[in-house]
Amino acid sequence: MLLGGITIGLPRLDNMIVRVLASEHARAQARLTPMAYSRPDRDPTRPVYVISVAAGIVSVHPRTLRIYEDEGLVCPARTPTNIRLYSENDIRRVLWIRHLTQNLGVNLAGIRILFELEERLGTRILERLYDEGAAAEAAQAAAASEAGASRP
Repeated sequence: MLLGGITIGLPRLDNMIVRVLASEHARAQARLTPMAYSRPDRDPTRPVYVISVAAGIVSVHPRTLRIYEDEGLVCPARTPTNIRLYSENDIRRVLWIRHLTQNLGVNLAGIRILFELEERLGTRILERLYDEGAAAEAAQAAAASEAGASRP
């Protein structure tokens, strides 16, 4: 096969394709779990990500992050030249906002109320709700697979 003026045999081309697909898969996994591999010596409150990088991490447009800031859901730090800097905690918060809006259908006003309740009560309401929802989904999946297995 001719690739960029160089003749490449099929086994070599197949290996190249496998490597490209593997790297794409690794990038997709990194986007889905950006905080899974954080180093223990990092400070999650330290603002380090400019808006374009933060938007890339959570797969949103930078305008979306500005909207979240205007709504009071996220409060990134600012440099002396007024550039927004997002910390890992800000990134986690944006991921929660995305989960609540896309998967649970909560609007931004509802999310603001949930965050305010969390701050007032000093507990992790959202994490508890997420864990309960995940447990309920797992129970439903188990019941559905059990019902499917018991049918002749």
